[in-house]
Amino acid sequence: MTAQDEPDFTIGIEEEYLLTDATTGALARVPEALMRACRDALGDQVSPEFLDCQIEVGTGVCDDITAARSDLAHLRRTIADLAGEHGLRPIAASCHPFSDWRDQATTDKARYRDLARDLRDVAHRMLICGMHVHVGLPDRETRIDLMNRAAPYLPILLALSTSSPFWSGQDTGLASYRLGVFDNMPRTGLPPRLESWEEWERRVALLVDLEVIEDATKIWWDLRPSHSFPTLETRICDVCPRLEDTLTLAALTQALMRALWRDRGTALPDADLFLLAENRWRAQRHGGTAGLIDLAQKRIVPLAEAVDTLCTRLAPDAAALGSAPEIARARDLAADGTSADRQRRVHAAARTAGADETEALRAVALHLAEAFTEGL
Repeated sequence: MTAQDEPDFTIGIEEEYLLTDATTGALARVPEALMRACRDALGDQVSPEFLDCQIEVGTGVCDDITAARSDLAHLRRTIADLAGEHGLRPIAASCHPFSDWRDQATTDKARYRDLARDLRDVAHRMLICGMHVHVGLPDRETRIDLMNRAAPYLPILLALSTSSPFWSGQDTGLASYRLGVFDNMPRTGLPPRLESWEEWERRVALLVDLEVIEDATKIWWDLRPSHSFPTLETRICDVCPRLEDTLTLAALTQALMRALWRDRGTALPDADLFLLAENRWRAQRHGGTAGLIDLAQKRIVPLAEAVDTLCTRLAPDAAALGSAPEIARARDLAADGTSADRQRRVHAAARTAGADETEALRAVALHLAEAFTEGL
């Protein structure tokens, strides 16, 4: 490995937020005046999303996690400040605790109108938010190679990110109900193993030629080559209420890509898609509480053990990328529990204190609004 041929592993982070009433915690539409103010302040780093209670932000191309921290903190702070002027508070959770998807309206934008027309009620139920991490990889074949190598690690990232236990006022029993909603869409799930960039382009071109999709942005795998940028885009994570959790997952993703790049030229690992899908489900269902299947050892290991093993492997990459503190924090996240666990604890504490169900769910929403600005 030489400095001349090593990619920069730049990163970019996209987050989707929900806007809530500052008093009740219920979902609220994004006023046009707020969207104009956000665009004036943040330019093309902010945009509307599919539903009119959602807003999306994206960092610029960041050289390292320190730059990503600065950019994303600025985005969150600006959105929170401007929303507050309209009596609103943003939350970064993949599902709202109690507002109903049937009460939400689609953003009046051609792309979203087309999506609603094509996918019908599957699209209308998409009251979910995600977090995407792009890692810069200029070489196309490298993107395909690393996509193949990264698949076994995606359930770990999902388990650490889970933030959507509630849906329409009920505890779903899942840590990431978002994924259950999203998987109703076509062309989702774990990516298939591809042999080359040419194979990727051939598959996309066939669907485009048949007018099944307009372009590769309609392929919503958990990990995919970006259509717009020379990056590999990780899409499996729930959006995280706390900035620090987002940065931990982004740092893990960046360091993982560097570690896998160092493996280039070696045989691809034996990754059984059937067993990987089982791990994906275990992460979706339990978050960090039930463990994942270690494919090499053929046993279930606690998430904390899987994360510790991963962090140890990524230590030289974290050192090279300047993200050792963020990577180390993944161990704390695995041990202390994810947002899904915290939301359930808030709900249980409210009920124990005498709150009725409506009040307890409102307490969860207000907890999420507080978490949005934690550390800013």
